[in-house]
Amino acid sequence: MTSDTAPGATEQGSHIRDTSSSFGITPEQYMLPAAQQIRMLAPDGRLIPEEEQGTSPGHEYPIPEDDALLAAYEALVVGRRVNDQNYALVRQGRLAVYPSSHGQEACQVGAALALGDADWMFPTYRDTVATISRGVDPLEVMVSFRGDWHCGYDPLQYKISAMSTPLTTQLLHAVGVAHAAKLRGEDTVVLAMCGDGATSEGDFHEALNFAAVFEVPVVFFVQNNGYAISVPLSHQTAAPSLAHKAIGYGMAGEQVDGNDMVAVLATLRRAVDLARKNSMPLLLEAITYRMQAHTNADDDSRYRESDEVEQWKQRDPLQRMRTFLTDRGVLDENAETRISGKAEEVAAALRLAMTTEPAMDPLEIFDHVYSAPTAQLREQRAQLADELARNQEG
Repeated sequence: MTSDTAPGATEQGSHIRDTSSSFGITPEQYMLPAAQQIRMLAPDGRLIPEEEQGTSPGHEYPIPEDDALLAAYEALVVGRRVNDQNYALVRQGRLAVYPSSHGQEACQVGAALALGDADWMFPTYRDTVATISRGVDPLEVMVSFRGDWHCGYDPLQYKISAMSTPLTTQLLHAVGVAHAAKLRGEDTVVLAMCGDGATSEGDFHEALNFAAVFEVPVVFFVQNNGYAISVPLSHQTAAPSLAHKAIGYGMAGEQVDGNDMVAVLATLRRAVDLARKNSMPLLLEAITYRMQAHTNADDDSRYRESDEVEQWKQRDPLQRMRTFLTDRGVLDENAETRISGKAEEVAAALRLAMTTEPAMDPLEIFDHVYSAPTAQLREQRAQLADELARNQEG
């Protein structure tokens, strides 16, 4: 079968964009992930020569500015300390559950720092570091893990949805927000975060398909940490990579070393910029690793070997970034001391807050079910209020 369509042009009725003028390549070339995983830092923190970074024609990833990299490192240090402090609070019985992202912090910091003030982020239950890196007080995030509230912060204030426990419902919500923003003519990009296990859910397909067909500015950011709880990626997909899934929907896909803070920030920045300028979705897969168990209720020794975990410790995003910035002359002893001090202050505030018993009002469970309470809810609230009053009298 032949076609008279010029290379890079869009055929009539096709949803494949004409990228030839923007990127100098055909739509097919643009949508396929780069031949190699995008990486800028070696595991030891050394800057990899540009020709070895995995980029391909039409795909350019400038190294972020030094001040942006230093801010990212600070968020990494704070995020690591928050993860480890919360893990300790779980063992002390101060938190009911905590899904640690120790080892994945580069992905989460990059997600927060790549967005503009008017952009939205839709995180998962494991994206605590992303949420606090975008400005939410860690104390407001932790209330959900203690069981006080489903969400302790105002999503509208921070442009961050409630951290989603269901695997992929947040992707559909993200696409809806992006579609509404486009209809209103707003300059808004939405970052939709999920894990590798979420790509097996139907909501993942529906979200990507809708975003591509209606050309909405969404960046789908998949943190591939190797396991959907205990199920390895090999049991989730037969695709060469999760980034390759994008082309089936008519969007570009890319794969990045998720433990390389420089590459993560560079690729996310580019994805957000392209989504904003062209009003189109993209998919970015970050290869990372969950160093600790799925949650405190999980025994990860049942499904992975300790040697595997040890190997990934050699790719620690925090240590790589520290070495890179020190060699670059951006990070000195004074800056390291200041950043470490800030991380300890955050950890201390968390310890104090989580050891203080909250003053809970059981009647509040009725206040936010509907915008206006139904007759049944009013009746139930009155029954509970009466029971509480009788208990106090007794």
